[in-house]
Amino acid sequence: MSIQWFPGHMTQARKKAAETLAVADVVVEVVDARLPAASSNPMIHELRAFRQRPFLKLLNKSDMADPAATRAWLDFYNAQPGIKAVAISCKKAGEVARVPSLCQQLAPHRDSALKPLRLMIMGIPNVGKSTLMNALVKKKVAAVGDQPAVTKSQQRIDVSSRLTLYDTPGMLWPKIEHPADGLMLAASHAVGVNAYIDEEVATWLAAFLLAHYPALLTARYGFSVDGIDAPGVLEAVAKKRGCLIKGSGGELDLEKAAAVLLTDYRNGTLGRISLETPQLRAAVLSSS
Repeated sequence: MSIQWFPGHMTQARKKAAETLAVADVVVEVVDARLPAASSNPMIHELRAFRQRPFLKLLNKSDMADPAATRAWLDFYNAQPGIKAVAISCKKAGEVARVPSLCQQLAPHRDSALKPLRLMIMGIPNVGKSTLMNALVKKKVAAVGDQPAVTKSQQRIDVSSRLTLYDTPGMLWPKIEHPADGLMLAASHAVGVNAYIDEEVATWLAAFLLAHYPALLTARYGFSVDGIDAPGVLEAVAKKRGCLIKGSGGELDLEKAAAVLLTDYRNGTLGRISLETPQLRAAVLSSS
């Protein structure tokens, strides 16, 4: 299953981002801590590298990610030149408050009213950029929603005489090269619902959970995972949650069960889960 999603407004967003990057001092990329590599847009890295801007990578939603996997990702990114990576929850004001000072360390020459620090906030859809913006400004300046691509235009916000923010729309890239990335993005609600089928993505997610987090399935839904496969997980969820097709005489509604599993993963109800680690990522790249 190959998932692709690149709405028309993203082409214009990329062009505008390239123009704005010329005046930005630090690029702040927001990624999903549960899939830091798969949720990182390669076009952002190309633009940043071209302008040679310092880079702060925020692993957002870290409160829903596996802590061990997050620590491995921080070690991985912070070992790379030109990158500072931190784990964060943009819903926690205290953690967001650290962001300007972290960026200041990356651009120490920008620290006055004459030379304000200019941050460019970038990332793919639905990783928390708007939540970050609102927390930094301490009021609602960006629309927040549970659907990807809520923000469709760029805006500039002068937080103070010393700090300016550029908020960019969530941008994917024209072709998602690795099928596993598309599945992770779909499972995490970073692509439009018209780009995938819930049941297929949920079956993939069930297989991953069986391999890496079987105890969380049992804890959440109350069934044993012994001898069960991925389609069997959806059947078991359907039985436990009473997902039945109306008027079918008791036939399981696997589409509804898929939505239950995906929702429980997306909102963290299922537990702290990471869909990739640096080691799993290396395996994906080596198999391509």
